[in-house]
Amino acid sequence: MQDVLIIDDTEINLILFSALIKKLDNCRSHNFESPLQALDWAATKQPDLVIVDYMMPGMDGLEFIQRFRALEGCEEVPILMITANDQKQVRYRALDSGANDFLAKPVDKVEFLARAKNMLSLSAARRKLADRAEWLDAEVKKATAVIVQREQETVFRLCKAAEYRDPETGAHILRMAHYSRLIAKYLGLPEADQDLILQAAPMHDIGKVGITDNILLKPGRLTGPEFEIMKQHAEFGYELLHGSTSKVLQAGAEIARGHHEKFDGSGYPHGKKGEEIPLFSRIVAVADVFDALTSERPYKKAWTLEQAVDFLNAGAGTHFDPACVQAFLNGFDEILEIRDRYQEEEEAAGPQM
Repeated sequence: MQDVLIIDDTEINLILFSALIKKLDNCRSHNFESPLQALDWAATKQPDLVIVDYMMPGMDGLEFIQRFRALEGCEEVPILMITANDQKQVRYRALDSGANDFLAKPVDKVEFLARAKNMLSLSAARRKLADRAEWLDAEVKKATAVIVQREQETVFRLCKAAEYRDPETGAHILRMAHYSRLIAKYLGLPEADQDLILQAAPMHDIGKVGITDNILLKPGRLTGPEFEIMKQHAEFGYELLHGSTSKVLQAGAEIARGHHEKFDGSGYPHGKKGEEIPLFSRIVAVADVFDALTSERPYKKAWTLEQAVDFLNAGAGTHFDPACVQAFLNGFDEILEIRDRYQEEEEAAGPQM
């Protein structure tokens, strides 16, 4: 059923136009003598055609068209204006305001029906096109969701590969990934970037798959030469992930290479400092260190929350980006919720991103 909105301050014209509309198939009219009442109706119901008289008290047809076009969803609705034959200047102004066609008074019934029918056909075609576009958008979203799901599975399997070799992964990667997302949120990053860092952060130490067991699994402190070998995992991770067309893997490569850089330039592998270090890497540096400090491992006891926070504050401006530290602290209540949610015994349950 197509809806025709008719606005005319003369009752006999409303009756005439309404009777003519009834002659068209599958159409119904909604008649208003008051332009304001018609606008109120159109604000919640989108018509397929508008027929409006120019000469009306209070609000003429030109003002009505301008206000109607400003309503959401009414930008493309066909508008047929009724004017006198000698009102060419009015017609020009009406075209500028958004009118699509005109009828001259006295209205010819045959011409009225022909013009209304043509404009309703255009409106129906427009709606079909909009429905088609909406359907295509839904299909694209479905296909994208499948790709994202496969991508997330790839990321998780890559992280599991590191887990088999590195005793410090597992629930750690879930916690630090969610910490990273929270920092991004409090930095004011768009939600898309928040989701991206959540998916990419778990790959920060994927390069450790390239480190030999005698160094990676050594229970005591590493010697100088051993630590130099260990530092290579940052570049290994980058080499493993970069070059991909996936935004997640690209972000993972950036994080893997940069999360051990320090804000004052004393980090590795390239000694970058300040904003030379990619933002995602600066974010992950805070999240990763905090979780490492507050997690108990066979070779160390967990630090208290207060000790870990003091460490972050002390390192702001040297080790860490101060803005990232502050963002972390701004969301500290949520940090504690994340810490409680992802405990070591939950590792076996798989990814919960």
